[in-house]
Amino acid sequence: MGTYELTVKDHFDAAHHLYDYPGECRNLHGHTWEVEATVSGEALDDIGIVYDFKRLKADLAAVLADYDHVLINEVGPFDTESPTAENLARVIWQRLSGMVDPRVRVTEVAVWESPVAKLVYRP
Repeated sequence: MGTYELTVKDHFDAAHHLYDYPGECRNLHGHTWEVEATVSGEALDDIGIVYDFKRLKADLAAVLADYDHVLINEVGPFDTESPTAENLARVIWQRLSGMVDPRVRVTEVAVWESPVAKLVYRP
């Protein structure tokens, strides 16, 4: 039996600053964050789908809605934890993992901080 993987992509626009960063990213600045979420599973449902793309898009959009057009540092846990791409990817993974159907698991969350800078979190 093989494994099926599906990936969806969404984005949000937000500002942030990094705590204790020894460079210009300690100052308030903004990004259009691109986020890719991948789930995998082995079992198909009765119509031959491992997880509906539409449902995964909605799950990811629900998570990202909390970060869109805000200062991320004002949204928990980033009020105390620096909103680095690493921490964002891990928190998005945690939240998304709690939403998806138990037939699949979130295997990867990738955060693009710019068109040329991508961070991947795999548990």
